[in-house]
Amino acid sequence: MLPADYSRATVARLLAALLVVSLIAPIAVSAVTADDREATTLQRGTVTSPANGTTVVSTQGYTFQGNTNPKKPARLVAVDERARLQWTYTSRQGTDAWFFDVDPLPNGNLLVVSPREGKTLVYELDPETREREWERLLPYEDTHDIDMLNDTALAVSHMRAWNESEGVSNDELLVYNLTTDTVTWRWRYRDHYPASTDGGQDDDWTHSNDIDPVGDDKFLASPRNFDQVILVNRTTGEIELQLGEDGNHDILNEQHNPDFLRGADGTPTILVADSHNDRVVEYAYTNGNWTRTWEVGSGQLNWPRDADRLPNGNTLITDTLNHRVIEVTPTGEVVWEYYATWGPYDSERVAHGDGSTGPTIREQNATGSYTLSGSANLTAGGSEPTPVGTTIEATFAGTPLDDTGATVGALWGHYTPWLRPVWMSGWDLFYGLVAGVVLLGWAVAEGIRVGRTRLAGR
Repeated sequence: MLPADYSRATVARLLAALLVVSLIAPIAVSAVTADDREATTLQRGTVTSPANGTTVVSTQGYTFQGNTNPKKPARLVAVDERARLQWTYTSRQGTDAWFFDVDPLPNGNLLVVSPREGKTLVYELDPETREREWERLLPYEDTHDIDMLNDTALAVSHMRAWNESEGVSNDELLVYNLTTDTVTWRWRYRDHYPASTDGGQDDDWTHSNDIDPVGDDKFLASPRNFDQVILVNRTTGEIELQLGEDGNHDILNEQHNPDFLRGADGTPTILVADSHNDRVVEYAYTNGNWTRTWEVGSGQLNWPRDADRLPNGNTLITDTLNHRVIEVTPTGEVVWEYYATWGPYDSERVAHGDGSTGPTIREQNATGSYTLSGSANLTAGGSEPTPVGTTIEATFAGTPLDDTGATVGALWGHYTPWLRPVWMSGWDLFYGLVAGVVLLGWAVAEGIRVGRTRLAGR
């Protein structure tokens, strides 16, 4: 005699199979219809105002355990004033190669920062010949930013400096002498922050991703995991200015590449890519307090990691997970746009040198919050007009799971683009994971059913 629940079990199996097939079908369609050419195409977007000469972009790319994904290449890209490709440059040595900071030098060459195999290669690249004038392999893991101080010295933001034997972080800012290959100045975060900051010291405590000289005696630094931008006095070692505070994401949320500006009246001003808040912001320091004077692209940008103020008053933004670089006016209009797949990190308008050289927002009488307009809204590199993470956050907003939804949504938006194939959308990955959960539940249910049947037979 058949078990009494045989028909119900059969129906449940059929429903589960139908659900799995319906979830996997969109993934199969994406895989079959994927065009490899679209995965790595460098594309021109909106150009209503030609740029002043060449724009150079470092694209981080993606590698894992020595294997480089050919559809997510790490490379430098140079484009002309109308966003037409001039040249590309890829790494020719080492595995696990990434590209992060790229700085135009006064002699017309580029300073390139490229971590690989637990160390960081820094070199001066001639953009005409694409040959290296000099290079150094520094014993620092995953360095994001190095600046030339002069012909013989580098400023280095050294993160992931974990001392395993002592169980402490040695994350630091330092000056490295190229002539003697020695460190001539260093400033360690643990000497100025409580060990409990960001939940306690670990192997990526600060994620200090930027260092910029300000005048002759100060460094602007970005301890990303502390949600702060700081101005350090090289002589006294004191933190002279601090924008943001650990865990206060209303001000900054894991920012990148801040720039220090000084208004016509001397007001200290910081322009920064507020990465996990998906916006670019500017703050002015007046009467002993920071005031946000500008916000652009909130909810439209997708993990921006660089913002430079140009002499014409516009801002050049590296919009990483939309895989593009855009120049926007103070009111948010996109006037120049280039899709530099995959995962751009830094962009520089070469004629203007490194960083921001233009006026503050207050000097332009343009304070306020602005949405972006005028973009071509292309989807190069697998970007998503409506990321799954945003939908997850919206679904749980206003419920007891509000904070959990926001956390899951942010993690999804940050990590899954690096893990999924470029032909697979975020929704495809989501459907695939749901299908996996259904199959796992099905397998567990079948195991329980078989076990009960055997016990009943005994």
